[in-house]
Amino acid sequence: MPITAADVEATVRTTTATLAGARDADWDALAGTTDWSCWETVEHLADNFFFYAAQLGPRVADTERSVPFAWAQRREGGPGLILYADREAGPAGLLRCVDACGALLVAVVRTTPPDVRSHHDDGVLDTEGFAAMAIGETLVHMHDVTTGLRLPWSPPADLCAHLLTRFFPGAPADTDPWATLLWATGRGDLPGRPRQTGWRWGVQPSG
Repeated sequence: MPITAADVEATVRTTTATLAGARDADWDALAGTTDWSCWETVEHLADNFFFYAAQLGPRVADTERSVPFAWAQRREGGPGLILYADREAGPAGLLRCVDACGALLVAVVRTTPPDVRSHHDDGVLDTEGFAAMAIGETLVHMHDVTTGLRLPWSPPADLCAHLLTRFFPGAPADTDPWATLLWATGRGDLPGRPRQTGWRWGVQPSG
C-alpha cells in the first residue's frame, strides 16, 4: 500500500503528542548525536513539512530546481531553514508550528495527483515520495530529539518497513524495521553489518 496523506497526518499527530510531554524539558540539549539542539531539530521538522508541501504546490511542477525560497542559519553549524518558530512562544508555540506546517503538507498530498513530480536535492520525487520523505525525516529526527529530551519513541514497524523498501532497497529485510531504519540512516548498529556513514535517501519516483 502507498504512503498517503493519512500516514503523514498520523505522524504529525504522534510527533506533537509525544513532544507535548516534554514542554518543561531542556530544549537546548543536543538532539541525539547531532550538532543541533532539540529545539532546532523540531524547527527543522516544521520547515520540512512546509518546504515539501511547497514543492508540490506550483501549477507547473519543476524537476530541475526547488521553489526558490530564501533560507538562513541563525548560528554556524545550525540548520538552514526557511521558517523559524518564535522562541518566546516556548515549546507549545513550536509544536503549533509543527502542527500547522504538517497540516499544510497533509492537505497538499491529499489533493495533488500521484503522478506529479518535483525536485528534491537528492533527486526527483512524486507526491507519495514527498509524503514518504517527510515521514522518514520525522521518524529519524524524532529519534534524535527524544534521545535528547529523554522521551520514548518507537514508530510503527510497517511504516518503517515501507520506508526501507522505498528509500533503502538494499537494507536487510530480516531484521527489526525500526532498528534497520536507524542503521540505514547512520543512527544505530546491526549485528554483522558495518555502521552507515555518508548515507543518503535513495530518491526515485515510485512506479
